[in-house]
Amino acid sequence: MVSDKLKGLYKISIGFIIVFVAIVSCKQVKTENKDDVVEIKEMVISDTLKWSERMALSIMKRNPEAYQIDGKTKPKWDYVHGLVLTSFEKLYKKTHHQKYYNYIKEYADVLIDSAGNIKTYKFSNYNIDMIEAGNILFELYNTTKDEKYVKAMQLLRKQLAEQPRTSEGGFWHKKRYPSQMWLDGLYMGEPFYTRYTVEFEDGKNLGDVAKQFELIQKHALDSKTGLLYHGWDESKAMDWANKETGTSPNFWSRSLGWYVMALVDVLDYFPKEHPKQQELVGYLNQLAVALTKYQDESGMWYQVTDMGGKEGNYLESTGTSMFAYALAKGVNKGYLPIEFKAIANKAFDGLTRDLIKVADDGEITITQACAVAGLGGNPYRDGSYEYYVNERKKDNDPKATGPFILAALELDR
Repeated sequence: MVSDKLKGLYKISIGFIIVFVAIVSCKQVKTENKDDVVEIKEMVISDTLKWSERMALSIMKRNPEAYQIDGKTKPKWDYVHGLVLTSFEKLYKKTHHQKYYNYIKEYADVLIDSAGNIKTYKFSNYNIDMIEAGNILFELYNTTKDEKYVKAMQLLRKQLAEQPRTSEGGFWHKKRYPSQMWLDGLYMGEPFYTRYTVEFEDGKNLGDVAKQFELIQKHALDSKTGLLYHGWDESKAMDWANKETGTSPNFWSRSLGWYVMALVDVLDYFPKEHPKQQELVGYLNQLAVALTKYQDESGMWYQVTDMGGKEGNYLESTGTSMFAYALAKGVNKGYLPIEFKAIANKAFDGLTRDLIKVADDGEITITQACAVAGLGGNPYRDGSYEYYVNERKKDNDPKATGPFILAALELDR
């Protein structure tokens, strides 16, 4: 009798041990699947690598999952992720390192379901910022042929089709910013719109793409400086809007950076024979000349572009990185004269010399980035000089890291 009980206890113990080992084994397998994450976190980043890879690997060390970029704790569909992952796409094409492609795909797959629905995206907001991340979907579809990526692109295209517009046909920046066009919006919407209409609509809407730039040139360009104001309110109802012109009061380098990047990126898909192609190239050349006049001796540009010597202004990394990228790409593509390559290199020299910090493990940090700036809203942003120079700064802001990678690639630095 006692012997039978002992046998029973023995069997139970053996069963428990088997279950325990199985659980531990599962945990070990799960950990093994994350070896690449552990490896990235613990890696030493060699200073013999190009700056593009040094920055990309630093981003991955800080953010093992791409959705974590910009301090996010949950997946979010956002333009900053689209911007950084666009730079990773270019880096993958250059290096063919699979980890960069995987980083992009994992972000898209955590946010897009099999029906093409995009988590956290709200169609009814008509927020043109939300179009930008769609740029990463073209290559994902071309590589995988997974229809969910096309469905997601179709959803974003539908937003553009229904986006509220000014009386002349310019996209509002957001539904809650009626009658307003911001320079930011040209980068957020037009590269996606251009590529989509070329690849899926036989280019039938390229004229509408060009119209967006034409309206910004018409309403936001300052003839004295050659620069463009951050925003334009057709209704002139906003307190920040000039009551005669509707423009905001100042020139903000990052907004100009968004605009000049938009120009060089849409030109990738504008056929040379299109009647509007030379017009866009002309806008790029005009702005490139104007920007050169305001480049600091350091190679960089100030937060408020035309007021370098004014108290409180500072050399800003997002705008400088964007200008370096756009000018270098403009030369590489044959849109700009060769002398602008030297201007881009000087800007990159300034960034790497003065605004990049390198840790003992090789991780790099880019400093002096304006975290965010806008117009209107609550609390109210008046577009004044004081407003721009007092917005908070943030190390490794994705609006600096993404363009820095793009600039490094174009300059082969």
